[in-house]
Amino acid sequence: MPDELEFERPLLELENRIAELRASEDPQGARDEIHRLEERLRRLQQRVYGSLTPWQRTQLARHPKRPHTLDLFRLLLEDFIELHGDRVFGDDKAIVGGLGRFEGQPVVALGHQKGRDTRENIARNFGMPHPEGYRKALRLMELGAKFGKPILTFIDTPGAYPGLGAEERGQAEAIARNLREMAGLATPIVCVVTGEGGSGGALAIGMGNRVLMLEYGVYSVISPEGCAAILWGEATKAPEAAELMRVTAPELKSLGVIDGVVPEPVGGAHRNWEETAANLRTALRDSLWELRSLSPGELIAQRAEKFRRIGVFEESV
Repeated sequence: MPDELEFERPLLELENRIAELRASEDPQGARDEIHRLEERLRRLQQRVYGSLTPWQRTQLARHPKRPHTLDLFRLLLEDFIELHGDRVFGDDKAIVGGLGRFEGQPVVALGHQKGRDTRENIARNFGMPHPEGYRKALRLMELGAKFGKPILTFIDTPGAYPGLGAEERGQAEAIARNLREMAGLATPIVCVVTGEGGSGGALAIGMGNRVLMLEYGVYSVISPEGCAAILWGEATKAPEAAELMRVTAPELKSLGVIDGVVPEPVGGAHRNWEETAANLRTALRDSLWELRSLSPGELIAQRAEKFRRIGVFEESV
C-alpha cells in the first residue's frame, strides 16, 4: 500500500508547495502566498476528512506509517518490560505485551504488532497471530488478574492467521478460550482498536469493560475485500462492502459495539503520533477512573452485560 492515498493527493500537493516556499531563498517575501495556501489547505482538510467514506477510513486504518502497538507503549507507558512466549509452543511476534506503568499505575499491556518494512512484516506475520500469540496474550492477562492490575489491549490486525500450521495447533480453540477467560477476569480491562479490528483475531483480545476506537480505525467481522469476494465474487467491490458493513468508529459507537471514539490529528494518527498518544492517554485515564470503584464481581458482571447487549434490537410493527 503506497504512503500516498489517492484522496489525499490534492492535500499533499498543497503541502509540498508550502514546503517549497518555506525553503525558498526569500521565505519572507513569500509570506502572503504561504498564508494563503495554508488557509486553503485548512479548508480542504476540513472538507476531505470531514466526509471520508468507510473505504477511505479503512485505507487510513491500514496506513503503513500509523503508530503500532510498541510505538504506543513507548509513548504511553513507563518502565515497560516485554514478556515472551506462551509456555506451550513458542513466542509469536505478532502479539507483544508485558508489564509497565500507566501514569504511575502498574498495568499489563498487550496488543497486535505489525511491521514497518517487508522484513519486519514477515517476522511479525503482518500482525496476524498464531494460536501461540493468543495463548501468550491470555497468559499475560491472567497474570494481570492474579495481581489485580488493569489490563490494556491494543487491537490492530487483519485477522488471526488462517494457515495450516495455525489450524493444526488449535487457532479456533485459542480464540474461543481467550473469549471465555477474558469474560471472567476480575480486573479492569480496557481495549482500544488502534487500526484494523479484523474478525475473531481482534475480538480474541477485545473483550473489555471499555472498548475504544481511534477515530479512523475500523472494526469488522471480515475484511471489506473478503466480504466483497463472498457476496459478489470480486474483491474490487470492497468500497461498496465497507459501506454496507458499517465498520467505522462513529457507526459502531451508535450501534453500541464500542464505548468511545478517540480523536485523531487532522489527516490521521500517522501524521502526529504524539498528539494521537495524548488523546489516547486521556481516554484510557478516563476509562480506568470510571472502573476504579467497581468490585471484581461487578467488573465481570458489567463486562458480560455489555457484550450480551450487542445485537439486541426491537421490532416495531
